[in-house]
Amino acid sequence: MKRLLFAVTAVTALGIATFSAQGQAPARQGGPAGADPYANNPDAGKMQFPLAAPAGKDSNAKQTPPAGAQNTGPFNSDAWKYGSAFAPPAGSKIWNPVKLKMMAGQKVTGGTVFGATDASTYCAMANAGYDFIWTEMQHDNRDWSAAARLWRTCPHAKAVPGTRVAYTDEKEIQHAVDAGALVVVVPTVDTVEEATAARNWTYFPPLGRRSNGGGQAFDPAMFGGVPGGYRQTINDNIVLILMIETLEGVKNAHEIAKIPGVTALFAASGDLGNFSGYAQGTPDYERIINIVHDAAIGAGKRLCGPFAWRDRPDFTCFQNASETAAITRGVQGELGPLANTQGKPEVGPWAAKPTN
Repeated sequence: MKRLLFAVTAVTALGIATFSAQGQAPARQGGPAGADPYANNPDAGKMQFPLAAPAGKDSNAKQTPPAGAQNTGPFNSDAWKYGSAFAPPAGSKIWNPVKLKMMAGQKVTGGTVFGATDASTYCAMANAGYDFIWTEMQHDNRDWSAAARLWRTCPHAKAVPGTRVAYTDEKEIQHAVDAGALVVVVPTVDTVEEATAARNWTYFPPLGRRSNGGGQAFDPAMFGGVPGGYRQTINDNIVLILMIETLEGVKNAHEIAKIPGVTALFAASGDLGNFSGYAQGTPDYERIINIVHDAAIGAGKRLCGPFAWRDRPDFTCFQNASETAAITRGVQGELGPLANTQGKPEVGPWAAKPTN
């Protein structure tokens, strides 16, 4: 994988950071911290560039580094020594509760918000007791602006914002993480190449290739104010779950699970039946589930599945049913024997329909 390179001037979510010739720490400029990486820079026209190439002259920078550079000799992207400008502060602690539970091997539940676009429903689900919310973007038709609006309404609810994206794609995944997703679920991962791409767009360098483009995740109202800073600590806090749903994915599951940055494999109960032609409980179906199990456990990664599998050995991460199903079950639990005891008029729209 090609490594991303950073120039002496680094664009951050907080403005422009410049480094002096003595290699001092970057000074923040451009106003208060926020989600806009292109905020106005009040020092435009005042900044000095002691290491800039001379006007109109070839600096020979490709062959010769400036004094004090950590990367010496001719420029070599493959051997580049990544700098410490975005390293987490010493002693940084995990602030994503889902990542904490996963690291401890505890069971994690995700509540599915499938079709709701109103914030009141989302926030009710997010405070209902789940660990994260699986905002569905693969099979629902909401767009990323709608998802972002839900997340920013109650960003610090009990359940952290998460999503299943539609596919492995730079734009798709970076929309998710820039909007504040702390759990990213990627469906139908078939190959090591796809899995690596999903990892790349989820993580910042040096582990991945996520672009530092800002977004509401950087806003202090969301995660911009976390201890150590969002950019510096998010790589240690993001959760990446790859779904194994096809026979090709099963074939490559062991290698996929070994990829650094992959937090968990999800054995997709429905689609592994869909792609294999066998129902749950049959030997052929159970064989492919067990292959995914072996891949995750062998790589030391977490293993996810539907909530119905909460007692299946080694499964510690679960997707729960949708908001409509949760409402139905909640009402039934609340009403007990009074549930579904509606009156039965003989006439009108609620009258019993005649049978032929």
